[in-house]
Order: sequence, then structure tokens, then C-alpha cells
Amino acid sequence: MAERIQKLISQAGLASRRQAERWIEEGKVLLNGRKAGLGDRADLTVDKVEVAGRALQAAEKKITVLLNKPRGYISTLKDPGERRLVTELVADIPARLFPIGRLDYNTEGLLLLSNDGDLALRLTHPRHHVKKTYLVKGRGRLTSDMIGQLEQGVMIDQYKTAPAQVAKVRNSATTCWFELTISEGKNRQVRRMCDAIGISVVRLKRIGLGGLDLGGLETGRYRLLSAAEVARLKKIN
Repeated sequence: MAERIQKLISQAGLASRRQAERWIEEGKVLLNGRKAGLGDRADLTVDKVEVAGRALQAAEKKITVLLNKPRGYISTLKDPGERRLVTELVADIPARLFPIGRLDYNTEGLLLLSNDGDLALRLTHPRHHVKKTYLVKGRGRLTSDMIGQLEQGVMIDQYKTAPAQVAKVRNSATTCWFELTISEGKNRQVRRMCDAIGISVVRLKRIGLGGLDLGGLETGRYRLLSAAEVARLKKIN
């Protein structure tokens, strides 16, 4: 389908539409070997558009997947230590996906991977306060005083965390299980919050993010998000 050339340039991530229009006016954009005009349209499956001598590629189809990350994988695109990467678990998808946020090496659970930069910004920017829920197994008993501290915010490295939500607490003689919901995303935040109240995390699993949950998804498996799910995530304020 033919689109205005400035729109194609913007969709490819090279510039805003306004900047693309300036490039067209300055003669920096060619359509099938001739200078393009502001009203020109092109279909990149049949037309050749060049921007400053560089051929424009069709915008990559946006794909977002929900992965149930196992422990022992790192949430980056490469690792000097040659540890296993979460992208290996979605290698059969014909698109270059990147993790949205991170789960550390020993944390498991819900992780989104996508090639949608707008979605990644929406979910990781601090102003949007995206809620994330973790299932925590800790060494020690979680007391009502400790719960109060988490719900009021605790100090970690000269910073007081935002109030958290604690639910489904179960204590045994030496360990505790509980769900912790936070709306921040600082490095190793859940583990550091638990350390601050005297609970040592033994196991950590993210079970919810922005209204999504793992459902019955097996560890190490993924599913594609629907267009409706992605739209809801992009509406998070």
C-alpha cells in the first residue's frame, strides 16, 4: 500500500515527519531515482526510496512476546561472560526482539520482549508507574511490622522506595512466601527491599506486569501478545 514518503521515513525511525518533509524539500530524498516531492507516495515493496543515498527499508512488523523466563538466563542482547541470553528462547521468531526492562540472572517469570520502541518507552519510563508483581520466597518470617515497612516504603542506598503492596503471606518455621507489587524498576529492587527489612530472598518470580500475568505458560515458553493487549499496555498512564 502506497504511503506518503515523509510517513515512510518517520515509520522507519529515521526522523520525524516534519524533518522528513524538510529533507524532501532540500532534495535529499529520491523516489525511483528522481527527486521526491512532498505529495509523492510510495510502496516500499515495489518502489525504491533513498534518503541521503541510503535505501529506505520497510518498517519491521511490530511483535511483542510474553516469556516465562527461567533462572540462569540474562536479560540482555549479549554478554561478555557468555551466559545464556533470553533472546535464545525466542530465536525462532523472525524479528530482532529486545527485552523490555530486565529480570536478573536468578530471577524468573514474566518478561516482555519486543521490537516496538514506543511500547518499551511506555513500560520503562518512571512517570508511568507500571505495576509489577513478584512471588517472593524468603528466609525468615514476614511479620506485620515488616509488611508495614514495605507498604510505607523502605530505604535502599539513600533512597526511599514508593509504597508497595503485600498480599498472600504464608509463613513457616524458617521461611515465608508472599506477593509484592511495586511500581518502580530500580536495579534488584525487590531483593534490596527485602534485605532492608531482614528477609533474604531465596527465590523470586515475576508473575504480573501492567495487567498481564503468566496464566498457564510453562517455564521457558512464550506467547505472542494480541493487538488488544499491546494497545492496553500503551494506555497505561
